[in-house]
Amino acid sequence: MAKEWILNIATNRWGLNKKNSVGPVALWIRECVPKTLSDWEQYYLQKLAEFLKEKKINLKPDEYITYLGQKLYVKISETLTAEINDVTEADCIEYIRNLIINRTYEGYHNEVKTIYEYLENIFGIKIYPAPDKWDRIYNVDFYLRAPNRLIGLQIKPLTYEQLPEIHKWRKWLERTHEKFKEEEGGDVFIIFTTTKDRKKIIYNQEVIDQIRELLL
Repeated sequence: MAKEWILNIATNRWGLNKKNSVGPVALWIRECVPKTLSDWEQYYLQKLAEFLKEKKINLKPDEYITYLGQKLYVKISETLTAEINDVTEADCIEYIRNLIINRTYEGYHNEVKTIYEYLENIFGIKIYPAPDKWDRIYNVDFYLRAPNRLIGLQIKPLTYEQLPEIHKWRKWLERTHEKFKEEEGGDVFIIFTTTKDRKKIIYNQEVIDQIRELLL
């Protein structure tokens, strides 16, 4: 419900559920191994009394819980309400526009930059941004110089939903990459990237060894 959503946001924002406010509850409940809600309540209030004594807070457990609730109410009724009232329709429109366009664009290019810098480190060689013509005509984002040729790179960030469609991307880009080979004398490698466990990774790792062979 809406009320619980607001309570949850405010509690998290001001840390009223953090260990330094309510004690290490995850640890305590495992120590307690309660069979009933009453078991846990009694155990918690006992541990909370010890916690308050250590922190030199001169309140009984029930009084302290009431105090936290009152503090939450003040944060919602004064701080949060004032902030909400300060938000305009224009703020909301600009936020949504920025979220969809600017942040998506920045996130995409940050992913490309992350992989580009990673490749420079593992190959130990300078990687250059491709000229605008190469980007437009050949779909080449970056390039590096092998002993007897150029190596073009296309970094293609994909979501996990798009990964099964890799063969379609290869087919679509194949013609322009062949043109690069004919006119500029170099192979082009597509580097598919995605996000796993909040980290940017190269999905088709085999391409690293293929590029490394050409650098020897």
